[in-house]
Amino acid sequence: MINDPKILGLALLGGIIPSLFWLWFWLKEDSKSSEPKGLLTVIFILGMLAVIFVLPVQKFIQDGIGQEQWQIILWASAEEIIKYLAVLIVLHKTAYIDEPLDWPIYLITAALGFAALENMLFLIKPLSLNEATVGLLTGQLRFLGSTLLHAVSSGILGISLGLSMHSEGLKRKWYPLVGLILAVALHSVFNFFIMRNNGSDFLKVFAFLWVVTIIIMLLFEKLRRMS
Repeated sequence: MINDPKILGLALLGGIIPSLFWLWFWLKEDSKSSEPKGLLTVIFILGMLAVIFVLPVQKFIQDGIGQEQWQIILWASAEEIIKYLAVLIVLHKTAYIDEPLDWPIYLITAALGFAALENMLFLIKPLSLNEATVGLLTGQLRFLGSTLLHAVSSGILGISLGLSMHSEGLKRKWYPLVGLILAVALHSVFNFFIMRNNGSDFLKVFAFLWVVTIIIMLLFEKLRRMS
């Protein structure tokens, strides 16, 4: 257990700053309809707290599932579902979501809160060992990869929920399910290739992630028109 306030402070800053940058980036996509800052702050914090609930679930999966591929898929599923639940806790049966673009904005906010605490936990060990260079490199890689992954995967689910708002019948029910499946698939593929060969495929995976990000930005425009 690390009790050094300096290390914890540096790790917290290293975790939160990249997430705040990406949050600013995505909020610009919804610049015409700004969401309440206080509500965004609450959802960001709940996204951070979601990590606490994910860790024991992932430990249970690791102990109970022998095949690595299924572990990766179930880990990703747990993260995506719990991030979604963090948003529902606040927004269920409220009037805050009144247009399609609101769903991805709130889900991305929770995802970036999740990434902030997750990044902090990854930074504590190298900083506690006085490996500043390793810590900086770890932070940069997670800034480029993992933090963006959380935003994009939750953005996929959010866009699906947004599309369902103007759909009827089976489409209204299928859009969220398909969005969740795609989010878990993207998250699982990213984790699989990062874990394989100790992350040597990072640049290829990161390039693919940015392609998905561009697609998400185009879908944001579609939701804006729907709004």
